[in-house]
Amino acid sequence: MTKIKISTISLCFALAAGCAGDPAQRGVVRLATTTSVRDSGLLDALTEEFHKDGKWTLQAIAVGSGQAMQLGRTGEADLLWVHSPDAEADFVAQGFGTDRVTFLHNDFVLLGPAADPAGVGGVKTAAEAFRKIAASGATFISRADKSGTHVKEMKVWEAAGVKPAWPGYLEAGQGMAGTLSIAGEKRAYVLADRSTWLSMRGNLSLAVVHEGDPALLNRYSLILVNPERFPKANAAGARAFYSFVLSERSRAITEKFGADKYGEPLFHWDLPAK
Repeated sequence: MTKIKISTISLCFALAAGCAGDPAQRGVVRLATTTSVRDSGLLDALTEEFHKDGKWTLQAIAVGSGQAMQLGRTGEADLLWVHSPDAEADFVAQGFGTDRVTFLHNDFVLLGPAADPAGVGGVKTAAEAFRKIAASGATFISRADKSGTHVKEMKVWEAAGVKPAWPGYLEAGQGMAGTLSIAGEKRAYVLADRSTWLSMRGNLSLAVVHEGDPALLNRYSLILVNPERFPKANAAGARAFYSFVLSERSRAITEKFGADKYGEPLFHWDLPAK
């Protein structure tokens, strides 16, 4: 197992404007979100619409879901948009978050070089595909950042009965876009969310080599940071963005987002129409 790069950033520095003073008094809503929501372009589209109301300014940082929840645990975010179900449940159970709602999904896909040197094409499950990659010694790039994608990857390795530790298993320590770029350069296998893959596939020498396993479903949730735990959190602003994202106005944008450019929407809505 080789570490390509360890990305060390000061999350508070990345949220510098949100770390100074009272965000509610400045009209700032601090969102900690997963990179796929940003890299796909959906966050920008929704933020533009949200800002039309003119009351709040959304300040977002896109990191892995694990890092996003850490921002919630330290009171550096007002709400979260994440995709790591077990960790989300723990976050709420520990009293850091409230009003968790799972409202959106896409799926993960296994990407690799079109030549498929590990021969995973045609296998029935992601676990079987992972076993074949490990047995072949092929290069595999892991996000290795405790993100929702990384957590899903580790669950698949567990299901495969494999401890990923061969020389070709490389740890990027980066977000989805950075990890995909490394995988493309190295013509390696990589697990990715479909939305980021579709938004980047024109620039990558990779192909989908396995998809469709129900184990690769990828669900997204919103969580409000608990204002009782963090009195300085912008509870009103967080609730405003939370309600907007779950609104029919947001749904109209989300359900068709990406379809014109990629031939299919990047995300699928899970909640019933209001």
